[in-house]
Amino acid sequence: MKKYGYIRVSTKDQNPERQFIALQEYGIPKENIYLDQMSGRDFLRPQYQRLMKALRKGDLLVVKSIDRLGRNYGEILEQWRNITKETGAHIRVIDMPLLNTDSVQGDLTGVFISDLVLQILAYVAETERAFIKQRQAEGIAAAKAKGVRFGCRRMENPHNFREYFEMWEQGEISSRNAASALNMSHSTFYRRCREEMETGGGAVKGTIGL
Repeated sequence: MKKYGYIRVSTKDQNPERQFIALQEYGIPKENIYLDQMSGRDFLRPQYQRLMKALRKGDLLVVKSIDRLGRNYGEILEQWRNITKETGAHIRVIDMPLLNTDSVQGDLTGVFISDLVLQILAYVAETERAFIKQRQAEGIAAAKAKGVRFGCRRMENPHNFREYFEMWEQGEISSRNAASALNMSHSTFYRRCREEMETGGGAVKGTIGL
């Protein structure tokens, strides 16, 4: 059986020394410790891929914490299955011994207990995310009921908008030229003109062309 360690830090500014020390205390040779200094967005991490190729049945992989394997429990569960089921290696998590699959040698007790604990953690994490989304939705609904408006603040019309609106309404200037003069987008100028006409009555009579 060979012992391996895996370290991931999100950025090059983070110091992996604490994880190195923790892994070496478990008797893992320095050459068997793999380090990736990048985010956990995907598993195209070069050192992690090298580790997966080196890992064999009966070997032991040690990580400082379970989140080193992925950014969420969906990814962690997938990697856990690949390592323990497909490869047949053991995993030891320093910060959470209940997840150690090698806790009982010679039978499946260690793997069973760790799988169960991991499934519970994944369920709790997923449930908490659902509760957070529910609380956010309830908070937004309550705020809207009180008249709170969300989104970007409406841009006020330029001080000389009315002048160009009247020129446009009389067909003396196109909407695009008027919008350019007012430093507004064409769509915004035309929408504000329609609002002006609706509040003042009548139909839009201005020139839309260039």
